[in-house]
Amino acid sequence: MTATKFSAAAPSRAGVTHVRHRHDEKFTVVGNHLAQHPELSATAIGLGVYIQSLPDGALVGIKVLTARFREGASRIAGALRELETAGYLKRQVVRGWSAQLHTLTTWYEHPHPVDPVKRTRPTPRRQSPTSTSPPEPEVSALTTELQPAAPLLAGLRQTEPRLLLSENDVRRLAPAVQTWLERGVAPQAVTRTLAGGLPPGTIRWPGRLLAFRLREWLPPELPPAPPGPALPLPMQYCEDCHLAFRATDVDDCPGCARK
Repeated sequence: MTATKFSAAAPSRAGVTHVRHRHDEKFTVVGNHLAQHPELSATAIGLGVYIQSLPDGALVGIKVLTARFREGASRIAGALRELETAGYLKRQVVRGWSAQLHTLTTWYEHPHPVDPVKRTRPTPRRQSPTSTSPPEPEVSALTTELQPAAPLLAGLRQTEPRLLLSENDVRRLAPAVQTWLERGVAPQAVTRTLAGGLPPGTIRWPGRLLAFRLREWLPPELPPAPPGPALPLPMQYCEDCHLAFRATDVDDCPGCARK
């Protein structure tokens, strides 16, 4: 009896076979530098793909991600640290207008190559051996040049994460904000006006939206204050005629003028 041969029906090569499908909507573009990262764990890669698929303003804290996925908080936290070390994720603790601390998260779809040693161990600033005072903190030139408009614009993302502006946006919008402040609008009122009543969903061009509001919603200049009542002239006393009178100078005594 002749044995049946299955070589003709066998696949030409081993491994995965893709069944392709063209996505016309609701899809996310992910680079192979993330999907096939040689050093990231499977949890970190999957979490990175999920974060990249989220819109701007979505919450990606450990508690939120733990409620979304089956992995525990420790594995989620470890995966976030992996993404942060690889340069995809940046977390920065900032202080808002109400003195509350917030975590500002930035996701880089294609980070530049970084040295993990330099990221985890920043080089301390050198000091003179004879100097005992602590180093002075570096102040952003942008914040120094455009006070107080630049800090106001840069701080909008603390009130509304979707209003994330670049340095070019801040430089371009700062003169308009300064005009608002010169017209007597308090900084808190400017922030509420710019960050309030925003449309739902992703804001693709926050700089253009703020430029429109600053231009079209510019309040008029305050009218000049009405003149107050005239102050009475100071009291004077004449040593010659012993007369008390109101005048700008004691030499203006009306009694002596009649003599």
